[in-house]
Amino acid sequence: MGVGPGDPSLLTVAAVRAIQAAAVVAYPVAREGADGMAAAIAAPWIGAAQRRLPLVFPMVAEAEPRIAAWHAAADALAAEVASGRAVVLLCEGDVSLFASSAYVLLALRQRHPACPLRLIPGVPAVCAAAAAASGAGTPWPLALQGEGLWIGPTPDTEAQLGALLEQAAASGTVLALLKLGRRWSWVRPQLAARGLLEGALFAQRVGWPDQWLAPAAAVPAAEQPYFSLLLIRQAWPAVLP
Repeated sequence: MGVGPGDPSLLTVAAVRAIQAAAVVAYPVAREGADGMAAAIAAPWIGAAQRRLPLVFPMVAEAEPRIAAWHAAADALAAEVASGRAVVLLCEGDVSLFASSAYVLLALRQRHPACPLRLIPGVPAVCAAAAAASGAGTPWPLALQGEGLWIGPTPDTEAQLGALLEQAAASGTVLALLKLGRRWSWVRPQLAARGLLEGALFAQRVGWPDQWLAPAAAVPAAEQPYFSLLLIRQAWPAVLP
């Protein structure tokens, strides 16, 4: 179940109802004893009588620990359901977009095919960032009629980013680059060289109390937090109000 990017008020009615109907609230954590961001977002809707079930998803590059974690999470959730308890698994953002819960879903279908499932979508950070900027006086439609929208992690190299920018410019595609973080120190000069800084939107910790939205030109060329993203529009359609 998607809980959105950070603001508890962005949970859908369906998400709030599912949480309130659950006996067990499961959520991802990076390590034992850690707090979960998804649980923090949904905290206003979680009751004291509901049991919390943190599921450890290690933030590592190696495949084996991650696969083992997905299998363990799927087994734990299936066991709760088999015992007759209603369970929700919280997921930051949307359940189908770069979400750990998507891997758990695949593991459930593989290991427990009879386990009943219902997916509830959530507000993605890129949509929340564009809406927040527009609400603050800087109109930022993610994509207008006829335009494309590319959403993905920020490329790892300058060459990859350059190629992506050229492809987007040629096809009229707006870019939403996630996981900007440490890459910003070299992404910023690339945008500056192409004259794209003023028109690009930088967003950090969207939906949280310390949310920061700014033109990319206002952001220093230093490493930024992991939960930072960039919206890049290189052109506007010919027909506008």
